[in-house]
Amino acid sequence: MLAIKLAFKNLMGAGLRTWLNVIVLSLAFVLIIFYNGLMDGWNRQARNDTQDWEIGNGQFWHPDYDKFDPYTIEESNEVISDEIQTLIEEDKVTPLLIRQITIYPQGRLMSARLKGVDPNQEIIKLPSADIRNSQNKYAAIIGEGMANATKLKVGDQVLMRWRDKNGTFDAHEIEIVSIFNCNVPQVENGTIYMDIEVVQEMANLHNQATMLVTSRDYENTKLEGWEFKDLNFLLAEFDKIIESKKGGGMVLQSILLLLALLAVFDTQVLSIFRRQKEIGTYMALGLTRTRIVGIFTVEGAAHSILAAIVGAIYGIPLFIYLSKVGIYYGNIAKASGLTIAETLYPYYSVGLIITSIIIVVVSATIVSYLPARKISKMSPTQALKGKIQ
Repeated sequence: MLAIKLAFKNLMGAGLRTWLNVIVLSLAFVLIIFYNGLMDGWNRQARNDTQDWEIGNGQFWHPDYDKFDPYTIEESNEVISDEIQTLIEEDKVTPLLIRQITIYPQGRLMSARLKGVDPNQEIIKLPSADIRNSQNKYAAIIGEGMANATKLKVGDQVLMRWRDKNGTFDAHEIEIVSIFNCNVPQVENGTIYMDIEVVQEMANLHNQATMLVTSRDYENTKLEGWEFKDLNFLLAEFDKIIESKKGGGMVLQSILLLLALLAVFDTQVLSIFRRQKEIGTYMALGLTRTRIVGIFTVEGAAHSILAAIVGAIYGIPLFIYLSKVGIYYGNIAKASGLTIAETLYPYYSVGLIITSIIIVVVSATIVSYLPARKISKMSPTQALKGKIQ
């Protein structure tokens, strides 16, 4: 208790030097929380958007299907059993039939994927009801990313060529009845959506599907003839991107924190050099070297405590504001090709804040202890004279 009282008394007596160190350390503290909160917010938003628009609570794939190998699409189709049909009617799963196609917008040739989707499904946010509301049998919807790439607009008709299960080519004009906007590039880019029954008829794959998307409350992971892919598998690539972004951010955060800690270290070295007579007085009064080292160590650690308080004064209002308003990225978000919303809302968890406080306090304590060790080698008489042995 004595060490803490003396430490804070000495800090207040140091005046401007103390507050300069505290401000620099608080800036590092706030930026560490801000960056990690931004990454956590991006992670939460992207995972929720991907689940809402594409993967639900997981997907059942045909055993031969590989999303990275387009050559597996032609043979990756399974009959929808009575059990699955019951699940579809109960809004537990919705089927998707995927085919490789070629379209000819404005006379140009472009490869794309055709996904047959149930117009009545409500499991994913895809506006498939727009297909149902059209009178055209070959009605299709596309995302803004696909619309920008093909220069297609609502009401346009474009020639589409496909191949059925027997390898026979056929072609027909489809009509773009709706263009939707979402934050998941995989849903928008290079993909056209049509009624699954029409796609089944076109491909001569009656009552078949490539995958099944599950609803948020669906938990069964076993269906005969299908392989279940959970969220960890489906979001593995995105999780790696987040980890790499956090790793890169840690380098910058570490540099900023080291600069702040260097200021604390220099202050402690200077303080010990200038306060030799004070140290000698402590020794003459009977304080052990360990307790004196503790006083100076606590002084350094107190910088981090004051920094947390100062950081909270301007950091908390800033974090609350950003959590409500968000950070607008605009078109940069879609140009990145990543699952990222136009406006990101940082997420500051209690665990993140506590961890950041512990890191800063422990780091400042260690940095303060290093120069304070020299006190243990001082002689009381030499210290009273202001000389270090």
